[in-house]
Amino acid sequence: MKVDVLLGLQWGDEGKGKIVDVFTPKYDIIARFQGGPNAGHTLEFNGQKHVLHTIPSGIFHKDTKNIIGNGVILDPYIFDGEIQKLKQSGLTPEDNLFVSKKAHLILPSHRLLDAVYEHSKGANKIGSTLKGIGPCYTDKISRTGLRVGDITLSTFKDKYEARKKQHFDIANNYQFNVADFKIDGMSFDEYEDKWMTATKTVLSMNIVDSEHFINQALKNKETVLAEGAQGTMLDVDFGSYPFVTSSNTIVSSVCSGLGVPPQAIGKVFGVFKAYCTRVGSGPFPTELFDTDGEDLRKYGHEFGSTTGRPRRCGWLDLPALKYAIMLNGVTDLIITKADVMDEFDYIKVGDKYLYKDQEMDYFPFEINDENLKPSFSTHAGWKKDITKAQKMEDLPKELTDYIAFVEEKTEVPVSIVSVGPDRTQTIIR
Repeated sequence: MKVDVLLGLQWGDEGKGKIVDVFTPKYDIIARFQGGPNAGHTLEFNGQKHVLHTIPSGIFHKDTKNIIGNGVILDPYIFDGEIQKLKQSGLTPEDNLFVSKKAHLILPSHRLLDAVYEHSKGANKIGSTLKGIGPCYTDKISRTGLRVGDITLSTFKDKYEARKKQHFDIANNYQFNVADFKIDGMSFDEYEDKWMTATKTVLSMNIVDSEHFINQALKNKETVLAEGAQGTMLDVDFGSYPFVTSSNTIVSSVCSGLGVPPQAIGKVFGVFKAYCTRVGSGPFPTELFDTDGEDLRKYGHEFGSTTGRPRRCGWLDLPALKYAIMLNGVTDLIITKADVMDEFDYIKVGDKYLYKDQEMDYFPFEINDENLKPSFSTHAGWKKDITKAQKMEDLPKELTDYIAFVEEKTEVPVSIVSVGPDRTQTIIR
């Protein structure tokens, strides 16, 4: 069997969680392979909205196993909050949730360092979610991090205190008031106490050697879907650096984040919005600063599911989309939030970039240069409510023309069209 992959092709927030939820009945295992609680995957069904940060989006299907892979970083306190909400919904996540022993832990002092580093950047801040993501990955790469498996060791507290001391030593070198620092409204000591208690919740799940678990499942002919977090344009190597996340968000990260070989990768489903959004700082060539941008934000409810921050909105960026498809070897495209543009008379697409009197139809190194500007094509809007559409024939010609345009330019078929947030508002071609 192969590992199919579903990931975002823009700056995150593409609607991956919903699509994973729709796909889950077809798979035996859903596996997260990178990122951490900076993710916010929103699912809607039966009139309820659910937001997941660390837990895979297949968790609501009790017959499907969900794995938090070694490439994921986990904050026990945030994880515990997710678990409690799932239990309040009547689920028993300990039955079908598996956590890798090799997944790294986000310590409370990682969140302190995240705030310290962001504060020190001043006007050049990245726009971090302040969840401790960067400092945790830093410790991972510097080989000083703590992992889920370490919680079970008698030496865990000593290791924890050693890392905490080093982090506080770093923080004290900055002009930052550590004493007044708050994490989610709590003092450091309050948060730390709750964090320590939450490690027991982590251990109450199925703690496994996830790489063996996954590979044995493939040998047993079980079907696996790898669920990405953030988006391709936030990849630490290939995104709009330095305004990126701290992990590799592209398909190659599936191999290192789950422990599977390259030949095990099957279909690659790439999810993109019919327009573009971005949270935080960084280049956004097709960003809108007019009423169209405001309408996209209003109609699309474009506020971060993790941070609550208003998202920057703009038209579809075709060079960036083609770049993401190239990096990931996308076999199938999935377009989401087409319904958000129901009220627009016209729709624009960024076809190429203009840079110092040159035309570029690709995503360049110079993406951060203020001299780089987009060039747009204009397409007819459909001015029709599509949220009740059940099949492609129900969609207006203007929308199917828009989809055909994207398919022609990207040379990849659009296999799914999402026309609303609920799992039922999904058209499979």
